[in-house]
Amino acid sequence: MKIKGIFSDFVKGLWKENPVFRMLLGMCPTLAVTNAAFNGLTMGIATAFTLICSSTIVSSFRKFIPNQVRIPSFVIIIATFVTVVDLFLKANFPQIRQELGPYVPLIIVNCIILGRQEAFASKNPVINSISDALGMGVGFTCALVLLGSVREILGTGTIFNQQVLGSGFQTWTIMLLPPGAFLTLGILIGVINKISKVLEAKKPNYPDISCGMKRGHKSHI
Repeated sequence: MKIKGIFSDFVKGLWKENPVFRMLLGMCPTLAVTNAAFNGLTMGIATAFTLICSSTIVSSFRKFIPNQVRIPSFVIIIATFVTVVDLFLKANFPQIRQELGPYVPLIIVNCIILGRQEAFASKNPVINSISDALGMGVGFTCALVLLGSVREILGTGTIFNQQVLGSGFQTWTIMLLPPGAFLTLGILIGVINKISKVLEAKKPNYPDISCGMKRGHKSHI
């Protein structure tokens, strides 16, 4: 049962509670850095790393952090890991760091990370918090990669800098601009909501027999 609960904490971030497509969180980096699939992947991994590490620390020390200073404490923990990510990118991938611009330091105020500390990590055991953070991080990364891939393919004819459309394809410059980000995100949200409704409609509806059992009806099975 415990393993099932841990798996459930992970899976919910992939679809049912996807930070971008279902909860509409972290819209600033989602719209700003997804003009290319690789930028989306890099930002997603950086955010996931920060989220997982922060959730681990917060959950480990949740009983020792006074309630009155929990938010400032969470911010300090988050800022520590964001600094690690920022320095790592500057030292090893300066070109990528330059393309992402100020959005790497802004991970500190990403509502996904702070929200998971407040809503989950500060109230649950370490293993559950890691599972939750991993699911949310993977879900966020997949959303950014999907959004960046669509915009890059239509905007430049490439994906991860590899040509996928012929030279005769007329690129859509708007997809590399802010209006293209809003347009693509809106369409993807609409598609995912439609898929969710179809999946919900296909679920079998079993009759609720709990009411009868509560009234003292005995089962003859």
